[in-house]
Amino acid sequence: MDQRIVQDQNIGQNLRLLRLRADMTQEQVSQKLQLMGLPMSREIYAQIEMGRHHIPITVLQGLKMVLKAEWDEMLALAEPLEK
Repeated sequence: MDQRIVQDQNIGQNLRLLRLRADMTQEQVSQKLQLMGLPMSREIYAQIEMGRHHIPITVLQGLKMVLKAEWDEMLALAEPLEK
């Protein structure tokens, strides 16, 4: 069963801030996910950041590792992330 997280809050904004904190491009993030065996194009990742694409749980777990983030940073409600 393919499980996905529907963004009822904009997790994508948090992911964007975490990506910028990690000084990475969308392309770099998607490439690292691909190396982990997770199918992710830059275009799909961009849609995730914009809140227009559901996030598979496995991708969310991969993003946690790639961005070296904590769950509370990724799932925070409208709180700014420190840089």
